Amino acid sequence: MRRPPLKPILATALIVAVPASSAPPAGPETQVWIDVATHSMAGMPDLGALGGLAGRMMGGEKGPQGYPQSRNIPAGQGRLLDIAMHNRLQPGTPAEQAVPAGLGVGKSLSLLPPLPGRNVEETEDHELHDIEVTIRQYWGCGASVRAGQPKVMTLKIRNGQFQQNGAIAPGLFVPDRDIDVNPSYALWPNQKNSRRVGERASMVGQHRITGAGVPASLQFELGQNADFMPKIALQTRGEMTDSIGVSWQPVDRAKAYFLNAMAMQDERNFTVWSSAEVPGAGHELVNYLTGSYIDKWLKQKVLLAPGTTSCAIPQGIFKSTGKGEHGGMASLNMIAYGPETNLVWPPKPTDPKQPWDPEWNVRVRTKATTVAMLGIDLGEMGGMPTDTGDEAGKQDPDKKEEGGAKKLLRGLMRNF
Repeated sequence: MRRPPLKPILATALIVAVPASSAPPAGPETQVWIDVATHSMAGMPDLGALGGLAGRMMGGEKGPQGYPQSRNIPAGQGRLLDIAMHNRLQPGTPAEQAVPAGLGVGKSLSLLPPLPGRNVEETEDHELHDIEVTIRQYWGCGASVRAGQPKVMTLKIRNGQFQQNGAIAPGLFVPDRDIDVNPSYALWPNQKNSRRVGERASMVGQHRITGAGVPASLQFELGQNADFMPKIALQTRGEMTDSIGVSWQPVDRAKAYFLNAMAMQDERNFTVWSSAEVPGAGHELVNYLTGSYIDKWLKQKVLLAPGTTSCAIPQGIFKSTGKGEHGGMASLNMIAYGPETNLVWPPKPTDPKQPWDPEWNVRVRTKATTVAMLGIDLGEMGGMPTDTGDEAGKQDPDKKEEGGAKKLLRGLMRNF
């Protein structure tokens, strides 16, 4: 008997609607968007080839030829860089971005349009099987479950008919400021160069973009606020039946923090939790935010203040029911929001009556993210393999059978 698809059901309950893709926003004729991210997996080294496989399991290669690498929960660990340029004068024309030596990628990066029809499409079965899923929603840091929690919602599909009993708080609206690319953009990484920048890469210094139709004035200097943030040094302690303590070292330049987690008690019971003091905040916040939203949600205690270094997950909310092969595990996401840099040329005049026709603008967003797998003793996993074998399902006879914790980790990645 085929297992009913869980992702479409969870998406119905948890995903916040965002505005549909549209044409590039109005503004200067040439616009550049640069996303700078640092990602890690708490308690685990860079997994090499297996890390790439894990990223693909979590949907990390759905962009055209490698772009974007840094959005949401990235496909790989380390420092991640995405660049997109839209030039209305000559859309889709390749360009060259001269970069500082500290970036460690040579003198320049080639920005290329994506090849049409090469996006990886999701092929998951969305047939409506009979199923029943219960979602329990918790929120707030603290050792004990608070009064009025959890909110509970049960979703049922019977004979193709959808039913909902109870409700959880809806997710927060986060403006869609990501770039929905098409062949009118020039991108990096791209089909010819999808290499990663190094662990010591730096954006600080002079940048210049040249190409057909690109304004000759498109050169700018980036400072520390536009540089890669440090990795989040996250630690967790406590069993799934306990209050799980989460702590971290302060992250340089962090303007706020947010944590959220999801767990399977069994194949039909899920728990979601966030560090927010209000219900509803979820995975949609694990992305770049503007300074105005950060300020607003700090006041509303949706986000944790930059001086915060710890949070407790309420006791027992992720406790397994003992049913199902994946029961009793949770995936914890954390983000440190960094500064955003916006540059425009020529600068806006102080006199509002003076004409202003900017030639270009540049936006640079920064963040650091990490993932921790709760309910898994990483120590028992030993040395993680650095390759996935020569053929699917084929195992080296000299290697020991994969341990239970490794299997559980793979299963968790498939389901979240």
